[in-house]
Amino acid sequence: MTMELKEVGFDFGERRVGRSMRINGIKPVRARKHKITTNSNHSLGIVANVLDGNFTVDTPNSKWAGDISYIWTSQGWLYLSVILVLHSRRVVGWAVSYRMKKDLAI
Repeated sequence: MTMELKEVGFDFGERRVGRSMRINGIKPVRARKHKITTNSNHSLGIVANVLDGNFTVDTPNSKWAGDISYIWTSQGWLYLSVILVLHSRRVVGWAVSYRMKKDLAI
């Protein structure tokens, strides 16, 4: 809104424009750009699905599993990567990041 007013010829600061909008009951609507987070066209190898849905375990430390989840916070998306031991269902490692990169899973 401030930039549009400056283009027309008014030289108001952002605080003044925000205050005027608040007084008049005008709320800004910000459109967010869609951000693609998956790159399907890569030259990296694809790991085989060894578990194939069989999550039952009889011996400790024989099967581990991992997952990445994302959580909306007031500062944006937060990505959480977790590694579980399937026998005890305990978390043995985790990492968080504001960007979902391969380093997060590694």
